[in-house]
Amino acid sequence: MLVSIDGESSIPPYEQILAQVVESVRSGSLISGSKLPTVRALAAALGVSPNTVARAYRELEATGVIETHGRLGTFVAEGVDPVRSRAESLTTDFVATLTALGCTHDEVRCLVNAALTGEISGTRSRLRE
Repeated sequence: MLVSIDGESSIPPYEQILAQVVESVRSGSLISGSKLPTVRALAAALGVSPNTVARAYRELEATGVIETHGRLGTFVAEGVDPVRSRAESLTTDFVATLTALGCTHDEVRCLVNAALTGEISGTRSRLRE
């Protein structure tokens, strides 16, 4: 697995690891079932704290990109599209938040359409019409 850390980047190292693993899965260079290095091994190879790699692995696991099987190790999850999984998770959270604020499904659709077309600033007045 080819992961590198840019020490001069403003992006935190754990986010660099996360993004590179996701890109490797998306591009097919890491396929489902591929075993990832242990936290300690990757941390040593990258020259970062094991906590940094552990954080990246936790976030990757939470989004369904990787699976940890105890002492057997950490693997790329089966049949995963990490971007789609993350998009679905964010969309679900977004809709739940707007619903909790009292928005109807039609209002949510209107907001999304307005954001997609760049008309978000004028949406508020049209929502209540």
